[in-house]
Amino acid sequence: MPLKLNSQVIQIAVLLLPPAPLLSIAGIDTILGMANTMSDASLYKVQYYSLDGAAIPLATGGHYPQLPALPGSLTIDVLLVVSQTPPFANDPRLALLKPLLNSATLVGAIDCGAWWLAACGVLDQHRATVRWPELRAFAATFPRVICTQNIYEFDHNYFSCGAGAASLDAMLALVARQQSLALAEQIAESLCIEHLRTPDTRQRTSHALQLGQRQPKLSAVLQLMEANLEEPLSSDELARHVDLSRRQLERLFKQHLDSLPARHYMQLRLERARTMLQRTGISVVQIGLSCGFSSGAHFATAYRAHFGVSPRDERAAFSKS
Repeated sequence: MPLKLNSQVIQIAVLLLPPAPLLSIAGIDTILGMANTMSDASLYKVQYYSLDGAAIPLATGGHYPQLPALPGSLTIDVLLVVSQTPPFANDPRLALLKPLLNSATLVGAIDCGAWWLAACGVLDQHRATVRWPELRAFAATFPRVICTQNIYEFDHNYFSCGAGAASLDAMLALVARQQSLALAEQIAESLCIEHLRTPDTRQRTSHALQLGQRQPKLSAVLQLMEANLEEPLSSDELARHVDLSRRQLERLFKQHLDSLPARHYMQLRLERARTMLQRTGISVVQIGLSCGFSSGAHFATAYRAHFGVSPRDERAAFSKS
């Protein structure tokens, strides 16, 4: 059913938060611009804004031209919050963003935009998604948000989507809801998009699922690893779960992943820890424990050996970036 908005020409404000993802910006411009062109009508009017009136750094380098600050008094139909990275802990920009979220009938979040909305407290008990590398940390940080791995989510007055091509999917879904399914399909066809992806399409197929039926036992072990990061299983236990010897399991890992089970498992745990250090305010010790390390010292030693910096330095460097 089409959304009931306030005006015949739908007013859309796009709020760019640094660093802004260029591909997501292109997705917004492309889909909404084509909706206007193909319908031979001014269905959408799109205006870009910043929080403070400054030029916006792009994730790919360079800057988006200087943009006006989004006024709190502006009444719009749709507000799109776009950023490639989440806010840092106690980010002062959240205080500027929060009152702006009341200016629109519908608020959308693109790439890591849902992280900003959740940090403002508006997504509690709502389904939401972010770009897939942030999903695990997002779910841990905002337990009251119903986090999904889907390419996009619409839930009441909010919608969110992942990165890259997911912005095209979300914009096509928006056109289908606000205008017609036929117009969305026409736009997709002109872009050589084979079909409109539904919101229950997953953002990413895990390494385990990519191996699929080709290597079912290796796939099963990878899924076990991903499901048991807090209390890691030994290589012998992993092998036993799939009826292999430890030596057979090591051969599978070497052949298909050019690694050993213990090394691959450690990498998964450390990558999860890195995401949590950068995206959450959870203490370093708690992050280490939640990623299967027996102590803060053990975690720090393994982290420095893998990434070349200590966990605390990692967090400090990311907060300054």
